[in-house]
Formats: sequence, C-alpha cells, structure tokens
Amino acid sequence: MRTTTYFFIFLILSLAVFEEPAVYPLPFLATSLVEVVCLLVFFGRLAHFAKVTLRNVFWKDTKNICIMVAILLSLTDLAIYGVLRIYNVKSIRWSRIVRPIFLINFAESRQIRRAFRSIRNTLPEITYVFLLFMFSLLMFSLMALKLFGERNLQTAEGLPYFKNYLEIVFDLYVLVTTANSPDVMMPAFDFSSWYALFFIAFVIVNTYIFMSLFLAVVYNNYKKHLKVMFGGVNCD
Repeated sequence: MRTTTYFFIFLILSLAVFEEPAVYPLPFLATSLVEVVCLLVFFGRLAHFAKVTLRNVFWKDTKNICIMVAILLSLTDLAIYGVLRIYNVKSIRWSRIVRPIFLINFAESRQIRRAFRSIRNTLPEITYVFLLFMFSLLMFSLMALKLFGERNLQTAEGLPYFKNYLEIVFDLYVLVTTANSPDVMMPAFDFSSWYALFFIAFVIVNTYIFMSLFLAVVYNNYKKHLKVMFGGVNCD
C-alpha cells in the first residue's frame, strides 16, 4: 500500500510536466484521465483508512480533512477547466498548487511532515533577516534611481535605464543572484567607470553579507527545530 501510494503521488505531481503549459505537452484527455485515476486511488486509500479507524478519530485528524479538500478542489477545477476548454475559453489549472498536499498528509509521509513542520517553524525566525535584506534592496534601488535615472542612459536594447523604481528593484534583486551580472551595470559603467563602485558595494552587502547571514539563520533554526522534533538527537 505504501509503494502504491507513493507511486500515484509521484504520478500526479509529474503531471505538471505534461499539462499545458508544459515541457512535453500531452492531450488534455490523457492527463485528465491520469489525474482522475490518481484521485480515485487517493479517495480509496482514504476510504480504507476511514473503515479501519474510529469515526471520531478519523474526522479529528486534519490530515484526512486536507486530503479530502484537495481531492474535491482538484475534481472541481478539472471539471471547470474541461467545460471552459469545450467552449474555447482560455483558463489555467489553479488546483495544481494543492497537489503537494497529497505528498505531505498521507500517513506514510511522516518524515516529510517532520521536515515540512521544521521549515514552517523556521519561517517566523528568519523574517527579521529577510526584512533587513528587503530594506537594503529598497534603499539601494532608491539610490540607483537618483544616480542613474536623470542621466538619460539606455540599455543595449535602447530602453530607458533605471527610470522605473519597481523595475530597478527587480533588476537589483536579480543581481543578488548574479544572474544578470555584469549586463545590468554596463550602461552605468560605460557612462562613468566610477559607477562600478555602486554595484560593487551592492554585491558585497547583499550577495555576500546578507545571503550568508540568511543561510546561517535558516540552517541554525532548521537544525534547532529538527533536533527538538527528534528528541534532542544530534542532527549534524
């Protein structure tokens, strides 16, 4: 039963690769049939569990309620999407975001729930570091707007450079990952090589300091909650 449950969980999660918009698109009828089969298996697994469990115990378990709600939402979304598709109305499958609930809430997924609970308990404690990082990002974006916004610079595509504050925030946020480096700084560097100091300072503060601090806080708090959950066992 455990192997069967994991197989169908993997199957319904992997449908995201084949559903529109997809990497390897399959006909809607094929993906919908697979999804219905998976949901029927989950419902049968839940019905079997309800049959061998006391009624008051079954309905007090939030995991069972979550699975039932996820099945109902998925079937409702599938039906609505199918009807809209018949009338050539463009829509999206919003129920995909509930599919990980099947992975977390079945009784066989105890270890996954423990890891998920540790992540959930860690989130409030990393909020302060995240807010500091966002404050730094917003301040650097404001400085970039004042430094470059009035100089009528243009990107390589001929678009205005650092004129819109929200676009600046997004570009600098991407720069934290160095994904758009050095392209994002070249218009300013071509205007004056001294402007490179602004981007160097930004990368040092946000990429090296804040990201290292963020990683350390996440790791230490996750390890702490995991250790408490396993009764003080060393998690290193």
